Amino acid sequence: MHRLQVLMSAAPQTAAASGRKKLARGKERSDAALGHEYQNTLGPGGAKEEADLPTGWEEVPIERLFAPLEDGRTLHQGWSPQCDKVPSPSEDVWGMLKTTSIQAGEFQPEHNKLLPSGLEPRPLIEVKEGDILITCAGPRVRCGVSCLVRQTRKRLMMSGKMYRFRVEADRTDARYVEAFLQTERARLAIDKMKTGSSDSGLNLTHDRFRQLRIPLAPLPEQRRIVAEIEKQFTRLEAGVAALRRVQTNLKRYRAAVLKAACEGKLVPTEAALARVGRVPPRGVRPNAKNAASGDAAYNDAYAETGAQLLARILTERRQNWQGRGKYKEPAAPDTGKLPQRPNGWTWASVEQLGRATTGFTPPKNDASLFGGDIPFFKPSDLDVGYNVREFRDSLTEAGAEHGRVLPPLSILVTCIGATIGKTGLARVRCTTNQQINALTVPTQLVLPQFVYWCFNSPFGQRQIIDNASATTLPILNKSRFEALPIPLPPLAEQTRIVAEVERRLSVVEELAAAVSANLQRVTRLRQSILQKAFTGKLASGPLSKRF
Repeated sequence: MHRLQVLMSAAPQTAAASGRKKLARGKERSDAALGHEYQNTLGPGGAKEEADLPTGWEEVPIERLFAPLEDGRTLHQGWSPQCDKVPSPSEDVWGMLKTTSIQAGEFQPEHNKLLPSGLEPRPLIEVKEGDILITCAGPRVRCGVSCLVRQTRKRLMMSGKMYRFRVEADRTDARYVEAFLQTERARLAIDKMKTGSSDSGLNLTHDRFRQLRIPLAPLPEQRRIVAEIEKQFTRLEAGVAALRRVQTNLKRYRAAVLKAACEGKLVPTEAALARVGRVPPRGVRPNAKNAASGDAAYNDAYAETGAQLLARILTERRQNWQGRGKYKEPAAPDTGKLPQRPNGWTWASVEQLGRATTGFTPPKNDASLFGGDIPFFKPSDLDVGYNVREFRDSLTEAGAEHGRVLPPLSILVTCIGATIGKTGLARVRCTTNQQINALTVPTQLVLPQFVYWCFNSPFGQRQIIDNASATTLPILNKSRFEALPIPLPPLAEQTRIVAEVERRLSVVEELAAAVSANLQRVTRLRQSILQKAFTGKLASGPLSKRF
């Protein structure tokens, strides 16, 4: 986090110092936010069951804790009528809870749907404070999720995919039961109870859930355990909040670096260096100070402008044209509403810079077209961004003949749906499906890496979204994709920009990985605390003295 503060306080034009030592200090700070080091006390199955319970404890089926509900039953299941998609506007209007209202240890009543006016409500299944809710149907990861209702608004009913029970307050603390249901031991036991043929749709029956065994401490001990769990979880949550802030700041810094890169503010421009009579040789990262001082690392090489570079690109394209019919000049971008570029830069359209291609999918009924050595990328494969290599699906050479095979360093842009704008840089020869538009540029004149970062910058993402069709499902077709504007600096400047972006973002990625690792530790720490709590080993005192 210390390293992040240094990065965030530095102007985009300022070269950041080496981040290794400060990265280490940042890790120490994030570890300190969590309060202690983790030591694994869980068994191979994720939980360690104790053969001997503390004195005064007993292990019982959870149904022995159930209190009678209004109708005399001890477990209620909800109702699943066809509801409106909008939520209930107020507690004066009945609503049906969605399963997403039940999160692990947290009740979120805002997740509900409006009960149609033509249906009579069922007050018996209205959720009330003190209810313990658990999902009983859905995908594996969502079946068996539970929470205690600490507070809620009126007129919200359970859906048919959840159970409700209460406990006898003079014998059991509801918070104690909720905490146990969040343990790895309970999760694994409930997971074995689920029935169904597919992980996408499982069920947890009444009878099976009733048999879930819970270690029951005397009521005063339950209250002490709950208080200690809440105290320690509060400390963890403070650490999580700090880590989330770091994540947010890293995203902001990354966006700021890319914004500066695409506005000519990350490194000195070729025009600025030419004004002081020096241009950096290839492979040398300059700054305006040593350029102005006449550093020997500089020479008087001719500085080509972005406009001159674009002219070379178009000339070479025209000379190498092998298409059908008469050559057609690619359209220039509409610059009327575009921001002014730095001296020596120009605007170019995607079509001017290279060849745009929309992906394809071979006939799926012909198995001989699939399973070869040619990667067949889809939007989900672009999650890795700058180094797209790994693939889930592939084509044979025969399958690839149904479209175009793209060379390495093609820029891949998702142009449809919720992930529109997600961009990757292919590092291998590949194909893509029709949800992706690709741009292949002449790599001796334009750096694909620079174009990739432009697409990922705030300006590039905004251009993609603003130029997509305004429908329920946003689409950026090939012609609109080709018309997108790209800022074009001289080639030497592209090289320096890419090097500086890679340098800075490599530090960001290391910090992001450290934050992610610590967030994963939090999950393990929570389970360690819970495991100790329900074996009678959770003592009070600083976390660092127990872990």
